[in-house]
Amino acid sequence: MPKFEATRRVAHTPQQMFALVADVEAYPQFLPLCEALTVRSRKQRDGRTVLLADMSIGYKAIRETFTTQVLLKPDENAIDVKYIDGPFKYLSNVWRFEPDGAGCAVRFFIDYEFKSRILGALMGTMFDRAFRMFAEAFEKRADVIYGVAPA
Repeated sequence: MPKFEATRRVAHTPQQMFALVADVEAYPQFLPLCEALTVRSRKQRDGRTVLLADMSIGYKAIRETFTTQVLLKPDENAIDVKYIDGPFKYLSNVWRFEPDGAGCAVRFFIDYEFKSRILGALMGTMFDRAFRMFAEAFEKRADVIYGVAPA
């Protein structure tokens, strides 16, 4: 039952970071392991957006696709990801974007377990490393899109 949690302070606003993470279709352009991402549906409800998305990940010869429901809560600067289908027993992912001085604190949490012990053994260590790179990948992407803040 691997879990990963990180808080990263960035020089961008909570709204900018929320928008960046909410743009799931762009993930294959910059996110480690993400080979493709397709949004199957997008619905608006009470000022929030609910996406149903398929993400394909790959590492060496291994390829897996899984489906999640992504709840975008712009009023809270929060994104909650709920697992629907794929190679996991479960997967829960939470993003929070909180004001922190001139920028924000990006809080990332993921908890997951693969259905297959073999797949878990093959992908587990690599997934852990990838999650550690995610925060940096999103920060670099924000710098590209919004510019680098002066030191």
